[in-house]
Amino acid sequence: MNNREPDRFPAIQRESFTELLGQLASNSATMVHNEIELVIQGFREKVRSVCLGGLIFVTGALTIFAALIFFCAALFVKLTSYMTPFIAALAIGGVLVSSGIVIVFIGYRQLEKSIFEK
Repeated sequence: MNNREPDRFPAIQRESFTELLGQLASNSATMVHNEIELVIQGFREKVRSVCLGGLIFVTGALTIFAALIFFCAALFVKLTSYMTPFIAALAIGGVLVSSGIVIVFIGYRQLEKSIFEK
């Protein structure tokens, strides 16, 4: 006779195996979907943080720029007691242009270094 014992419940075993495969596929798809959602949420939080930081930075820069204009106006008023208004305006403009050129050159060098860095 045959030494093998026949499967008593082959339909139940197949059904449970099929169900397990279906659950595995469903759980895997859910896990991948959740991971993608987490990455998207993290990216949104980073973008929001960068935008907020950029907005604060621009606000501060504009405030400093307004203060610089008032300081230049005050300097202009004070210098007009020593020289003509035309010469005072040229002196202030020359100092601002010179400092601006230095700042732009430093920024350009830093940008060039970071872009073309090996």
